[in-house]
Amino acid sequence: MTVLHLADVGEAADLAAFLSRLLHYDRSAAVRLQGAGTALAVFGRPPSFEVLAVRAVRLAKPYENGLDVTLDVTVSAGELLETVDEAAATAVVPGAVTGPPWAGMMPPRGGWRPEPGLPAPDALRALVAAAVAEFRSRTGELAPGDRTRAELDRIGRDIWSRTVGDTGLPVRAVHAAQSLGFLRAPSGASGSGEDAPVLFSSGAWLRLRTPYGSVALRRAGTGALGISVR
Repeated sequence: MTVLHLADVGEAADLAAFLSRLLHYDRSAAVRLQGAGTALAVFGRPPSFEVLAVRAVRLAKPYENGLDVTLDVTVSAGELLETVDEAAATAVVPGAVTGPPWAGMMPPRGGWRPEPGLPAPDALRALVAAAVAEFRSRTGELAPGDRTRAELDRIGRDIWSRTVGDTGLPVRAVHAAQSLGFLRAPSGASGSGEDAPVLFSSGAWLRLRTPYGSVALRRAGTGALGISVR
């Protein structure tokens, strides 16, 4: 049994919240865990958004009970959530599962460079709110016979595939960041300065990083989730 000792109760609570949000969108969600030293990355893919979500977790110590220098395993998000003990700041790594296709296609580890043009956090949140309002308005105007899944999906694609200014980042990626709890203003602050989200690129990939987590995706026109297989 591999026990993860998280840095503090806050890290445990944040991990539990992230897993709960993933399970909200997919009850059978899996997560890929990659850990080295006292850093653990938890990858998930909420199907509604078509992005990879990444939550970085700080560990109090790097390993226990047979875990060697690194950890790399895909597990059930629900089973992992059940083992999180927030008071003790621990979690137990459950048994490995057969990973979904996305778990073998990770964004690159390095080569990330900042991209200009990302609006301020408040503007990003307002952009998402406007997109949600537009979706509700347009779907609400449909006649009952026209409210098909295909038509709802068409409207959703039209809205969420729009890009944020000239960045190439689709609005759905910002929506994902907000829905997963990554795009929020720190307590008592406006989310500016070092707490502001930053957009990075590496090859065909884009990554929106915030202090609470990241979302990564392939640029439009470069295929589905990517082909960096590890």
